Amino acid sequence: MDPSREVAAFRALLTAEGIALLARIPPYDGEQALASAATLRRDGVDSDLAAAALTQARLRDRARAKLGEDAARLWFTADGLEQATRPGVAAAHAERFARAAVDRVADLCCGIGGDLVPLAGAARAGAVGVDRDPLTAAVAEANAAVLGAGDRVEVRCEDVADTDLTGVDGVFVDPARRGGGRRALDPRSWSPPFSFVHDVSARVPATGAKLAPGVPHGVLPLDAEAEWVSDGGDVVECALWCGPLATGVRRRATLLPSGATLTGDGARRGVVGPVGRYLVEPDGAVIRAGLVAEAADLVDGRLLDPTIAYLTCEHRPSTPFGTAYEVTDVLPFGLKRLRTLLRQRGVGRLTVKKRGTAVQPEALRKQLRLHGDEEATIVLTRVAGQQSVLLVERLP
Repeated sequence: MDPSREVAAFRALLTAEGIALLARIPPYDGEQALASAATLRRDGVDSDLAAAALTQARLRDRARAKLGEDAARLWFTADGLEQATRPGVAAAHAERFARAAVDRVADLCCGIGGDLVPLAGAARAGAVGVDRDPLTAAVAEANAAVLGAGDRVEVRCEDVADTDLTGVDGVFVDPARRGGGRRALDPRSWSPPFSFVHDVSARVPATGAKLAPGVPHGVLPLDAEAEWVSDGGDVVECALWCGPLATGVRRRATLLPSGATLTGDGARRGVVGPVGRYLVEPDGAVIRAGLVAEAADLVDGRLLDPTIAYLTCEHRPSTPFGTAYEVTDVLPFGLKRLRTLLRQRGVGRLTVKKRGTAVQPEALRKQLRLHGDEEATIVLTRVAGQQSVLLVERLP
C-alpha cells in the first residue's frame, strides 16, 4: 500500500468510527482472518480501513506476550512491535536520564514509542521523538496519547541526521539493525551507523544508545559504560551510556526484573580447575559483558575451561547471576558409555545443554534411543580441553 494511504488508514482508525470497527472484530484467529476480511468487505467497510483494523488486531494479539495487558490499547506496526523495547527495560533506560536530571530528551529512531513515553516522564520538560517513517511516527504519537503523555511528547517525522537538537540536553538512540529481513551484524551498516552515536555524544554528552547484544566489544568507546541487559533470562540489548548517564564502570550486566547488577572491566581471566560438586551456568548478560570471572568470585568458584562460560564450585552456590546445578556424574564424552549410564538410571526424557561442542542435541537424543520414565539433564562441554559430559540436577 502507498505510504500516504497507510497513514490515512491508520489515522482513520483513531476516529470514533475506527475504534468502533476495531471493537467489532473478534479476537485474532489466523484461520478466520480471511473470513473476517470478507465480512468487513460485505459490510461496505473501506478496504484500506479494513486492512488497517485487521492488521492492528493481529499485531495486538502478537504483542500480548511482550507487552502484557497494554497490548490491547496500544498501536503497532509489524517492524515496530518486533523492535519495541520491553516495558521493564524502557523504565530502566528512563531512570538513567532521571538520575542525570535531564531537562529535555530526544529519542532518535523512536519507533512506535516504547522508550519515548518513559523518557518523557523522566525528563523535566518532556521528550522529542524522531522517526523517518511516516506511519511509525503516527503510531508513536498515538501511543503517547493513549498512555497519557501526549502533552509531554513532540513527534517529528524526519531523518535523525537532520534533527535540530537545540534545547535538548539528553539523547537516546536506537539504530535500526535490520536490512532486507536480516539482522545487520556490522555496526557500520546500522541505520544510522554506530558512528552517529559517537557524533551525537560529542554534541550532547548525556547520550545513551540501545545496541545489539552481540556488538563487538572492540567498537565500544573506552570512556562510556556498556550495560548488557537480560530480561527474564533473555539477553535483549547492550545499552551504551555516555557522559553523565554513565556511572564510572566499564561494563555492567543487569538482570531484570530483579535489578541485580554485576560490574567490572571485562579484562579479568578466571581461574581454571577441575569439576566440583556444583555447576553454575552464568546468565547470558554476564557472558556477553565478559564478567564470568567476576561471577566466579561470588560463588568462590572457577572455570571448567578457559574458553567456556561454565563455573564450578565446592559449596552450594547462591547467586542471581546464574543457574545452579548439582553435579552427580562426570565422564568423557562417548555415545555408548553415556547411553549405558542413562538407561541404568531409567532416563527417557533428556535435557541437553551444551557449550563448546559441535554435538547437536536432537541428533544425540535420537542416537541414545532412551525409553525410560525418568528425566535428566546433561551438560556437554570441555573440561580442561577435553570433551566431557556432566550429569546434573538443577537446584531449586
